[in-house]
Formats: sequence, structure tokens, C-alpha cells
Amino acid sequence: MDSDVIVVGAGVAGLTAATYTARAGLDTTVVSEGEPILARNAHLENVPGFPLGVNARTFLDLCREGAEEQGATLAEGRVTRVARLGDEGRAGHDWESDAGFLVRTADGEERTASFVVAASWPDSSYLDELDGVGLTDRGSKTYVDVDDLGRVGPDGLYAAGRIAEKPHQTVVCAGHGAEVALTLIEDSDVPYYHDWVAPEGYFTERGRPVPPGCEEIDEAERRDRERAATERMRAAFTEPQPEPPTMHPSVVADRNDADAER
Repeated sequence: MDSDVIVVGAGVAGLTAATYTARAGLDTTVVSEGEPILARNAHLENVPGFPLGVNARTFLDLCREGAEEQGATLAEGRVTRVARLGDEGRAGHDWESDAGFLVRTADGEERTASFVVAASWPDSSYLDELDGVGLTDRGSKTYVDVDDLGRVGPDGLYAAGRIAEKPHQTVVCAGHGAEVALTLIEDSDVPYYHDWVAPEGYFTERGRPVPPGCEEIDEAERRDRERAATERMRAAFTEPQPEPPTMHPSVVADRNDADAER
């Protein structure tokens, strides 16, 4: 396999899912084309930790950096098809097992993974040829049916965020991305308890081993991490974000038409 996990979509749901799977030790690649819808937001509000809101592009930049910091790879490309390896192997190759998926992009590039998380805007056309995927058509959008933990019909396939018909709110989609990633981790062979950095002795001084997915750090390490985190956040917010929000394409087209008529 090229990756353990391929995440389709680099919005907050996809980036959060990738952060968790990569942090758990799963080789994770995020494939996405263009900028997320969140970049159209003039000012992002209702996000915990930002009482007066935050620039949406700055927030996205930090989400990308967080995923990469944990080891996820971000790749550019429009995913056009997800297929079972047993249904269609990589061009020129035969696959002996149907465990896993092939992910193809518009430029013909192909990647394989044991797990796929669909976390794109609700255009599910790249999943149309997969058996067992339930879809709900809402006119201009088509959502993927999931169970309570984000699983889709075929084993190893998950959906998070807007494509799973979650509300159009950043904190909800981020939370769902995390929940789906934890479901995937539990379904994998990765030993995992929960993601928690504890102070030194929290487990070991009670005679317990440090659980999988946790770590203990001493006071010096805690201070080092806090210092590094503070410096990074200070740097992120020293200057205003230079890029304005992206206008909806239909508004841009109308404005261009109006300019042409003048």
C-alpha cells in the first residue's frame, strides 16, 4: 500500500481526521484540489478558544500545519474514483486481495490505501462505483450515509464532515473528523487507548504502564512544549492575514458580467 489512510478533502474535517490518524502512527495522505469552502468565510466565529473569532485562512493554515506536524502528507489532486483493489488494480498490475482501496485523481495518478476517509464537499461522484455506499440526494448536493461512528458500507471506508451531512459549522465538522478518525484507529491493528499527554508519573506512579496512544512528559519537556506552542501561535497572529476571503463563484461571475456591460 502507498498509505495506510487516504483522506479525500483538506477542509477542517479532513485535516482533523488526518491529524489523529497520523498521530496514531498510521501513514496518512490527504488528497485535495483547490481551497476549502472555509476560505470563503469573512471571519470565523463560534470556535472554542477564539472568543472574538479568528481569520478563516489563518485557522486553515494552522490546521494544515498541525496535520503535517503529526506526519500527514498533503497532496494536490481532484479525486475522481475510489475503487476496491479487488475490483480494479493499479494500471498494469494485478492485485491478489480485495483488502484496501485504489484512489485515482483527474491527472491519472493512482494511490492505494487500506482505509479511505471521504471528507470532501458533498459531491460523492468519486464513490459512485463502490458497492454498498448509501447516498442521499439533496438536489445540488449528495451526501454519504454513515453509521453513528462514521463508517460507510464497505469495510475500511469512512465519511466525515459535510459529505456525511454534518452541519455547516467548523467546530462540528472538526469534531466529526476526530470521531471518525478514532473509529478508524479502533478498526485498525494499531494499539490505541486515547490521545493524551499526561504529566510524568500519572500512570507509572500508580503502577500502571503508559497506555497506547498516551505519553508521560516531565516538567522540563512540558515547559519546552508550551514555549514552542506559544511562540508558534504568536508568529501566526503577529501580522494580519494578507489574503482576503474568496467570494462565491456565482457572485464573481455576476460581477464580471456587470463589468463587461459597462
